[in-house]
Amino acid sequence: MITVSTLNEASRAYHHGDLRSALIEAGMKALETTDPGEISLRQLAREVGVSATAVYRHFPDKRALLVALADSGLAMLAEEQYAAADAAGGGEAGFAATGRAYVRFAIAHPGVFRLIFTHAGAGDGPELNQDNPAAMLLRANSQAKGGGDPEAAQAIMVRSWAIAHGLAMLILDGHLPANDAMIEAAMPSAKC
Repeated sequence: MITVSTLNEASRAYHHGDLRSALIEAGMKALETTDPGEISLRQLAREVGVSATAVYRHFPDKRALLVALADSGLAMLAEEQYAAADAAGGGEAGFAATGRAYVRFAIAHPGVFRLIFTHAGAGDGPELNQDNPAAMLLRANSQAKGGGDPEAAQAIMVRSWAIAHGLAMLILDGHLPANDAMIEAAMPSAKC
């Protein structure tokens, strides 16, 4: 007996594995060349080989997808910051390295970086107000430099983030050149 499948290629693709992860991966790739506002759920569905309605099983709307992409980007940022801190040997050198990693991440992933600050954690503030790895690293470094004084730690945290974020935005907006020597000169150490 011969059987013929009535499933089309898109239907089979949906059952290939983790659709949510596939959509996030496709969305992250799209952010390399596309403004977040221009990302289309239908286009991502086509790219991963599913029907447009399949996307809605994982993301009820575009905003939910953008929040997931921003959260994924924030995890990428944290991973790069932890790696930079480890490579620098931790301590003050590691703290300074996390700031430089922050700026370099923004330059390497401008679409993702901008999306983080408009959608990560649905607007709670991606660094200071959440328990994500990037925020936890910033708080831990600030507390270590603050010597047990909560007000000093808060001031260090805000100042450090403002410097790194400000530099990143000035570069992304074309007001400063994106070169490593300038990043090193602007953020030579964690002494601020």
